[in-house]
Amino acid sequence: MTHDHPAAPDRGASRPFGRLLTAMVTPFAADGSLDVDGAVRLAAHLVDEQGNDALVLNGTTGESPTTTDAEKETLIRAVVEAVGDRARIVAGVGTNDTRHTIELAASAEKAGAHGLLVVTPYYNKPPQSGLLRHFTAVADATGLPIMLYDIPHRAGVAIATDTLVRLAEHGRIVAVKDAKGDLTATSWVLSRSDLAFYSGEDSLTLPTLAVGGVGLVGTSTHFTGAQAKQMIEAYDAGATATALALHRRLLPLFTGIFRTQGVILVKAGLAAQGLPAGPVRPPLADATTEELAQLRADCAAAGLELPE
Repeated sequence: MTHDHPAAPDRGASRPFGRLLTAMVTPFAADGSLDVDGAVRLAAHLVDEQGNDALVLNGTTGESPTTTDAEKETLIRAVVEAVGDRARIVAGVGTNDTRHTIELAASAEKAGAHGLLVVTPYYNKPPQSGLLRHFTAVADATGLPIMLYDIPHRAGVAIATDTLVRLAEHGRIVAVKDAKGDLTATSWVLSRSDLAFYSGEDSLTLPTLAVGGVGLVGTSTHFTGAQAKQMIEAYDAGATATALALHRRLLPLFTGIFRTQGVILVKAGLAAQGLPAGPVRPPLADATTEELAQLRADCAAAGLELPE
C-alpha cells in the first residue's frame, strides 16, 4: 500500500519556467500558411484551460523544420502579446548551425520571448567539445535564460554528463528538457549541478520528478495538461499515491500521442475539438482516419473524451 507523505519543501526557486510547459503546435490555414489568429486562440486555451505555466514555440512539435525564420518571429510576437502576461514564452531556436541558432536567438529575444530552447545540433554529430562551444556561444550571445534540449534519438548525439555539468556553470543556462531516457545520467547531472530538469517525454515525468526533476515539457499536454499539472503538484506536495494514480491513468495518452510523429496526432485531436490546428506541412502527413480513431481510443483509455 502506498502512503502519502508530508509536504515536501517548495522548490519553486529552481523552476525557471514553472512546472508545466507544452510544446505547442503551430496552427496553419487550410492552404498551409501560418494561422496567427489560430495560434493566439490555441495559446490562450493551453494557458487558461490546460494550466500551462509556459509554452514552447517553434520546437519540432511546432514544425520548426518547415517554418521560415520570419514565421517564427511573427508567431512569437503574437503569442507573447496574447498570453505573455500570464505564461512564460520559450522560443525554440536550436539548429545544427551555431551562427543560424544565434540569429534565431536574437530574433526571439527581440520578439519578446522570455526564454530559449536550444536543441543539440542534429545530423552533423559534433563531438562534446563542439557541443560545449555551440551552447556557450548561444548563451553568450543572448540575455535570455536557456533550456538545453537533450534528445539523442533525434539529434544523433547525446549531451554527456560532464558536458552538461560544465554548461551549468554558465549563468544563463538554467534548465534541460530531458528526452534522453536515461534516468541514471539525469541523476548524475542533478547531483553535480543546479540545472532544472524538465521531462521531455510525457510518460517519464513522474520518474523524472522522483530523481529531482521539476516538471514537464509535454506533447500530449495539449489534451492532458490540467491532469499532468495535477500529477506534478501532487508529487510536490508529497501525495505520491495520488501522483502515481494520475500517471497510470494518463499513460495511454502520454504514450499514444507518439504512435506516429506527435504533431500529426495533436493536430488531428485539436481539429476534432474544434480548436485551431490545420494541416501539417510536408514531409509530414496528416493523420489517417484509422490514426484518429486510435487517438480517440487512447483518449478514452485516459479518461478524456475526444468529440466525434
